[in-house]
Amino acid sequence: MAVAFRVHGEVQGVGYRRFAQREAQALGLAGWVRNDPDGSVCGEAEGSETELAAYQARLAQGPAFGRVSRLDWEALDMRSSLPFPFEIRR
Repeated sequence: MAVAFRVHGEVQGVGYRRFAQREAQALGLAGWVRNDPDGSVCGEAEGSETELAAYQARLAQGPAFGRVSRLDWEALDMRSSLPFPFEIRR
């Protein structure tokens, strides 16, 4: 199962991408994360339904210095095409 996500709020300049990468790697997910020009953080992740549900909950909480106001989450029609290990893109 794969998903696309976008996180809104105070999520740039607070270590959110590193947080997202660390949490994804702890769960064994493939994928990527990056900052977007609009101030959000977006990415794609692939794993089991259980792993992705745990990741979604962690992303919604965010790192200690961030503040998540909204998390958009959408299922994708793809398998095994995302990078492993999970990476940060610029």
